[in-house]
Amino acid sequence: MPVEARRVFRLSLTIALALACAYALQLPLPFIAPLFALMLTATPAPPMGVKSLTGLILVVLVTLSVGLLLIPMLMSYPVSAVLIVALGLYLSNYLTINMAKGLVGAFLTVGVTLISAAGMASYELAVAVINALIIGIVLAILCQWVVYPLFPEDTAPARKAPPPGTGNPRSNWVALRATMIVLPAYLLALTDPSTYLAIIMKSVSLGQQGSVVSARQAGWELLGSTFLGGCFAILFWFMLGLVTSLWMFFLWMLLFGVYFSCKLYGLIPSRHPPSFWQNVAVTMLILLGPAVEDSANGKDVYAAFAVRMGLFIAVTIYAWFAVYLLEHLRHRRAAKTLTTASTAST
Repeated sequence: MPVEARRVFRLSLTIALALACAYALQLPLPFIAPLFALMLTATPAPPMGVKSLTGLILVVLVTLSVGLLLIPMLMSYPVSAVLIVALGLYLSNYLTINMAKGLVGAFLTVGVTLISAAGMASYELAVAVINALIIGIVLAILCQWVVYPLFPEDTAPARKAPPPGTGNPRSNWVALRATMIVLPAYLLALTDPSTYLAIIMKSVSLGQQGSVVSARQAGWELLGSTFLGGCFAILFWFMLGLVTSLWMFFLWMLLFGVYFSCKLYGLIPSRHPPSFWQNVAVTMLILLGPAVEDSANGKDVYAAFAVRMGLFIAVTIYAWFAVYLLEHLRHRRAAKTLTTASTAST
């Protein structure tokens, strides 16, 4: 089997298996496991070993525990705490963009936003979210261990890793831009954490995606992928309604995963980059997970879905505006600096 086909089946089967196991075991926040399966398997590489997994869990515990430390400060000194969260967001994006520490930066972002916001509802909820994230990571890695021997990578000499970022001004602007995308959604979530936790997850995804797009690309890259992710979530929900069972949930996830994987790895031609299709898949999973929970709890699934989708689109439009505004300010500042330098030289 060609390596491209193996990558498609490996990614799609890992996502579907993680989803089926999470719902079969009735884990808290079960849609977290397929999300991590997508994030950790999208890059073609062997799964991490036991030692690396242990190190990752320790890193996750440390970064997520930062959110627990912010909870008392948010209750007693909210303004100072929000400023610390903003600084933490910038630091996490700086680690991701300038120092190539993507996982550390992503989990630090989740820690200072998702965990601290959940703690405003209750400390037990914040701890439950941390447990769900840890279990989701472990389950995703276990599914990788099961699937990878079936669809391994070609053996090839290891490539030398590129050096970390050098901290140029452009990267600093991008880190600031990603911070400005996430911060308003975090402030909204503080008003009602239990309702808006999904909005934080979406904004974190947008912040990561916003760090790799230009202002010209941002409109379609951010808004288009969010809207398309919602359309796929609706299609998935109606397909699942034909025969509602865990087995069919697994099979539909496998089918949708194959399609997204083909787009990610270029087997199905697309004018959009892989980040676009990854955001489509992430949006679909974030919308599907709460919908399944609403259905199990007897809530109005369609009303809740409409509210979440509307909030997702609003957050995405803001992200687009933030990217455009900060890029405009950056170009204006660069032009002013250039004019001042040319005047001084003459």
